[in-house]
Amino acid sequence: MDVKKLQDARKAWEEETLKPTLERAKERVPEFTTPSGLPVKRLYTPEDAEGRDHLEAVGFPGQYPYTRGIYPTMYRGQFWTMRQYAGIGTAKESNERFRYLLKEGQTGLSVAFDLPTQMGLDSDHPLAAGEVGQVGVAIDSLRDMEVLFDGIPLERVTTSMTINAPASVLLALYVAVAEKQGVPLSKIAGTVQNDVLKEYVARGTHIFPPRPSLRLAADLIAYCADQVPRWNPISISGYHMREAGASAVKEIAFTFANAIAYVEAAQRRGLAVDAFAPRISWIFNTHNHFFEEIAKYRTLRRMWAKIMRERFGAKDPRSWMLRTHTQTGGSTLMAQQPENNIIRAAIQALAAVLGGVQSMALSCFDEALALPTEQAQRIALRTQQIIAYESGAADTVDPMAGSYYVEALTDELERRATEELEAIEATGGAVEAIERGYMQQAIQEEAYAHQQEVESGTRVVVGVNRFQDEGRPQPLQLYRTDPEAENAQVRGLEALRRERDNRPVQAALARLREVALGEDNLLPPILQAVKAYGTVGEICGVLREVFGEYKAPTGL
Repeated sequence: MDVKKLQDARKAWEEETLKPTLERAKERVPEFTTPSGLPVKRLYTPEDAEGRDHLEAVGFPGQYPYTRGIYPTMYRGQFWTMRQYAGIGTAKESNERFRYLLKEGQTGLSVAFDLPTQMGLDSDHPLAAGEVGQVGVAIDSLRDMEVLFDGIPLERVTTSMTINAPASVLLALYVAVAEKQGVPLSKIAGTVQNDVLKEYVARGTHIFPPRPSLRLAADLIAYCADQVPRWNPISISGYHMREAGASAVKEIAFTFANAIAYVEAAQRRGLAVDAFAPRISWIFNTHNHFFEEIAKYRTLRRMWAKIMRERFGAKDPRSWMLRTHTQTGGSTLMAQQPENNIIRAAIQALAAVLGGVQSMALSCFDEALALPTEQAQRIALRTQQIIAYESGAADTVDPMAGSYYVEALTDELERRATEELEAIEATGGAVEAIERGYMQQAIQEEAYAHQQEVESGTRVVVGVNRFQDEGRPQPLQLYRTDPEAENAQVRGLEALRRERDNRPVQAALARLREVALGEDNLLPPILQAVKAYGTVGEICGVLREVFGEYKAPTGL
């Protein structure tokens, strides 16, 4: 292309066509930016790609740097895995919901646990009162896990478990259920989140201080590399940092800073990078700015490929690939006019598909008010299916490639995220940044700025600060947990303790304490304890005694 000719033509357009238009009517706002603060130009042309090596920056799908996707045919070969995040009340209730979703065409399970389980507390702990089964399923022991997956063939269903501080315990429970079903560990597949570093930054379901937590995460990675080869031992999360208020730039940079810490911890465990890196998985958040979100996934793949090949010297191309799940933005859901959330989730899901994700779950339209109903989860699943089968978005690989706008956004996101990541690394890396409160403070500041924009009206949220309903909103049918579910869960836990043989439980807990005080891998003694029907609270209690509990830096 003749760049000089293009520049002359653009200048003529600006003078002869654009200028008279702007003299008659101004644009909507003086300056357009993405939610991350990236400037949005009025017009993008081939000039924005000038001096860029297309093969080096974009290339082809299935080849380094994977900007266009990690597989050569992407969705032409197979759609993304369609999941819906689910877990309600007791294991029996959740089992029924899982069966329903699988019957409706869901292709993988995604388990939500209640807060006591996430905090490593049994359902009869004083701090668990009122929280049992409220935001997910209550799991106290192997007995609950057996009920949760009753009749679900673990050799044919992939399962994602959103659990962090007690991730090792929940993986051990899943392994024990698989063994009881007679399924070889070589055949079970799925993901355990196991990303506790982001809990200190954005979510708060942490138990132990960062450094022993990092040890637990690395032990789980090492165990899976040796024993459960099809399992993703960690799903490094940008999702929750975005939910807490981070921009896309910080979502990328902070997530990669944490990822680098996990890779280094696994290497300190004696693992070669190519022995575990192909099984690293991710979860990111898809928000409303359609083009920035598409560009974000292209940026993520390109940056991670460079980090793994150039920084860690990975030789296996699978180690360079960023395979990611996405959940549409829960924090973008509004309690006002909740039916609008269906449209928000559909736009976000389409952006994720155009961005090239491997797995997806949609936040349901009623989740700003309660746990999702079956109807809401069905609508969310049907949204994915309509995009897959009817929209045409999955028929060609990376259809947004070559868009001057998307390519420019991809480059700018990478530049800004790289600068932020390098700043974190220069001060000692993720753990140091977390201990100083740097990431936490940065996200709080971005969340505050966003809220100020909403309250001032400079950022429009339909149905909230513009286009509000004047009349009385129509009531929704909301899901309510059974008020007796907590009592039933506690009674079941009491029965377990009466009926089990306590001698092997105490022996397993004693062995766990011994290993925790040393340096051996913690997964084998945890597995021994869950098979003896030790509870989540008992196992985490031993680790609390050895490792202590995390206290946030003053002022956060």
